[in-house]
Amino acid sequence: MTTPPNPLPPLPDPALIVVDMQNDFVHPGAPMEVAGALDILPGLGLLITAFRAARRPVVFLRYMGNRRYDHLAEKFGWISTMAPPVRACEPGHLRRFADGVEREGFAIVENLAPAAGEIVIDKTYYSGFHETDLHARLQKAGVHSLCITGLITEMCVEDTARHAVHHGYPTVILQDLVASSDPQAATATLAAFDKNFGWVARADDMAKKLPTPVAGE
Repeated sequence: MTTPPNPLPPLPDPALIVVDMQNDFVHPGAPMEVAGALDILPGLGLLITAFRAARRPVVFLRYMGNRRYDHLAEKFGWISTMAPPVRACEPGHLRRFADGVEREGFAIVENLAPAAGEIVIDKTYYSGFHETDLHARLQKAGVHSLCITGLITEMCVEDTARHAVHHGYPTVILQDLVASSDPQAATATLAAFDKNFGWVARADDMAKKLPTPVAGE
C-alpha cells in the first residue's frame, strides 16, 4: 500500500503501541510465524528509540495463548497451536527455534525488549483494549494519541487500532512497521482504516511529529 493522500496531523501526547512482536510470531519456523515480521524489526527498533528519546511512552502488547477461540479451531488452524504439545505463546513455555536458541515463545523478541518501567499488557483477545487496563494506564501516562505497529495487520493491529479510536485516541497505523502473511487482507485493512477510522502513514512521517524534549526534563 502506498501512503494515502491523507496527511498525518500533529498528534497530541502520542504513545507507541508495539503489538505482539513475540518469539512465537517472529522467528523463522515459529508455530505462528508471520511473513515479514523479521523485516520490520530494524525500523521498529529505530522508532522505539525515537519515542524514548522524545520521552514518549512505548507500550508492548503480548498475546497470551488461551482456549477462548477453541470454537473456531476447525476453521482456523493456528488456534490448535496453542494447545499441547506446541503451546504457542504460553507464558513460561520454552522452545528451540531454527537458529538453535531456546527461548520463551511468549516473550518479546530480544532486540525489542521493553525497558524498565515501560507498559506491558498481556491480552487473550485480538485487541489490546479488550478486558485489559490499557486505557487506564495510557490515561495515567498522559497519552492522548496512538501510533500502532506490529503483528498481525488485519488481526490484532486492526482490532487494537479500531478500539483505540472508540476510546477517543487519534490513531495512526504505520504501514511499514506492520506485517501480515496475507498481503491482500493487509492492504484492504489499511485502506479501510485510513478511510473510516484514522490515518495510515510511514515511520519517518511519524518520527517528524514527535515532540522535542525540553532541556532538563
